[in-house]
Amino acid sequence: MSNLTDLLIKLIPIFPLVAVISNGLLGHRYSRDIAHRLAWGSVGLSFLCTMAVFIDVLRTGTTHEVIAYQWIFGGDLTINLAYLVDPLTCAWLLIVTGVGFLIHVYSVGYMHGEAGFTRFFTYMNLFMVSMLLLVMGNNYLVLFIGWEGVGLCSYLLIGYYYDKVSAAKAATKAFVVNRIGDAGFLVAIFLVFVNFKTLDYTKVFAQVGQLSPEMATAIALCLLVGAVGKSAQLPLHTWLPDAMEGPTPVSALIHAATMVTAGVYMIVRNHVIFDLSPFAMSVVAFVGGGTALFAATIGLVQTDIKRVLAYSTVSQLGYMFLGCGVGAYTAAVFHVMTHAFFKALLFLAAGSVIHALSGEQDIRKMGGLSKRIPWTHRLFLIGTIAIAGLPPLAGFWSKDEIMAHAFMNHHYLLYSMAAIGALMTSFYMFRLTYLTFYGRSRMDHHTEEHVHESPMVMIAPLMVLAFLSGVGGLILGFPPEHGWLHGFLGPGVGAVSEHEAGTGMVFLLMGVAIAIALIGWGLAHFLYAVSPVTADGWAEKFSGMYRTLLNKYYVDELYDLLFVEPVKRLGMLLYWFDRAVIDGVVRSVGRLADWGASGSTWIEKYIVYAGLNVIGYGNHLAAREGRKLQSGMVHHYAAIIVAGLFLLAVVVQLVVQM
Repeated sequence: MSNLTDLLIKLIPIFPLVAVISNGLLGHRYSRDIAHRLAWGSVGLSFLCTMAVFIDVLRTGTTHEVIAYQWIFGGDLTINLAYLVDPLTCAWLLIVTGVGFLIHVYSVGYMHGEAGFTRFFTYMNLFMVSMLLLVMGNNYLVLFIGWEGVGLCSYLLIGYYYDKVSAAKAATKAFVVNRIGDAGFLVAIFLVFVNFKTLDYTKVFAQVGQLSPEMATAIALCLLVGAVGKSAQLPLHTWLPDAMEGPTPVSALIHAATMVTAGVYMIVRNHVIFDLSPFAMSVVAFVGGGTALFAATIGLVQTDIKRVLAYSTVSQLGYMFLGCGVGAYTAAVFHVMTHAFFKALLFLAAGSVIHALSGEQDIRKMGGLSKRIPWTHRLFLIGTIAIAGLPPLAGFWSKDEIMAHAFMNHHYLLYSMAAIGALMTSFYMFRLTYLTFYGRSRMDHHTEEHVHESPMVMIAPLMVLAFLSGVGGLILGFPPEHGWLHGFLGPGVGAVSEHEAGTGMVFLLMGVAIAIALIGWGLAHFLYAVSPVTADGWAEKFSGMYRTLLNKYYVDELYDLLFVEPVKRLGMLLYWFDRAVIDGVVRSVGRLADWGASGSTWIEKYIVYAGLNVIGYGNHLAAREGRKLQSGMVHHYAAIIVAGLFLLAVVVQLVVQM
């Protein structure tokens, strides 16, 4: 069975890779039907392999380490292209392949009729390959290859509509901001190798006790920089909301279910390093808590349906970081899984709304859709209740567990930040639901005439995600802290932070979490269903705060002022220096050679006239032959360089012998 499992592990990333090669090279030669069947079929096969591997790991408790081939070797460094599959890997593989498969199926209907249909699925499959390498790699370098791969695919998919200026800018922004985080990640990899002489997880974690507290803190903080960039945490969060310029399935796959959780995966995978540094753990926790609260405030007033969900994603990722920072690693992974269910559901349901309204995304131009697109309405409502944290849906169990850990371990400030963020989450999600599906219609006449429910190829994946959003929390995490997921992940992520709490305290915290969600729902119901005029009045009364939140605290403008514009001015200065000075010197040398060669003509004539015919002829000959050196032929210059290097080597050899 072990050999079969190892074979299945190798096949998991190979299936989508085959689809990438086939659609990428030959997609223009066959029909769209073949292209999309290859795309979702390959991901489906990866999911089936994942299920088989998961069952084996669950049954035997075995950790599989599979070497594909020896990649880099020399000196102290040996790196294999190898996979490590343990319970933590299985959790992410189920998310990536399972939710990824549903999103690929949904994309068949959503992207129908789009130009570049085959290109879209090629990029999607390439993303799957990269994400699978990221979570399956058994060492930091394979992780980094997948890490950069999802960054590249994010750039390609966000900029899918490359002829649209805003999409091209958003793709570039995502790529550049992620490079900042990647720089920190690279430094962490270098520090790991310097200290352990290896990049393999198992060898590093076995020796981690030899690290000094200072070095553990340095490695942990550098890893955190990488995680902050990839998971859109403060202050590198600005790329994620702009990434909504890509097609909606891209938002669901990359920016809700998989890519943005890569930072959480990296922290949990390296928890033994973070555990050595209380300071780094505190930084992780406060970055997460601050991001959860910060992004939630912005989500209160946004008017683009996808942008509200984007800031919701940033906020929910903050809860995951907060969980990691207080030592509740299992709770953080639990929230990753439930978030994948309900956020993919919300994004795809939002895509169904956009599809029904012929591309409209402004919730101020919606309303009254509950009866026009009833399936989308019901499914979106399930996602809203799940993320708001109302039992028994999935979000309640995972988010409440993170908040409970913060409170029981005496992190009262972090708990307060999380609680306020949870209240805002409930409010802005029900606000979004009311403005989109209830009340009077605010659609223009042409759009309203063409409102239609999405086809079953789009609705069916939503039904599956709605089911998982409904019962996923109970299946994975009930009873709280002692559910199936806790027992499955415990050996891989270590014991969570210990705390003593009676049953009464547990139920009290659950009651507070429910009350918070209900207050947010009630406030949204009053302002957007009972008395919409009151909401408009509050916006006018607090116009300064409203504009600040609507403009995202002007963070983008601040970054433009502090970083973008100075770098652009520096670039223009360097451009001028290159053109005026560097190029000027090069051009001057060329002109001097040409002047010297052509100038020999009148010099020669002067000398001839003076009677020095022999010297004149010699000068003329030297100039003529010298001009041949400036032929403009690259291969001539290359030959001269090679000859010069040869002569230099000979001279050096003679000097050494002397």
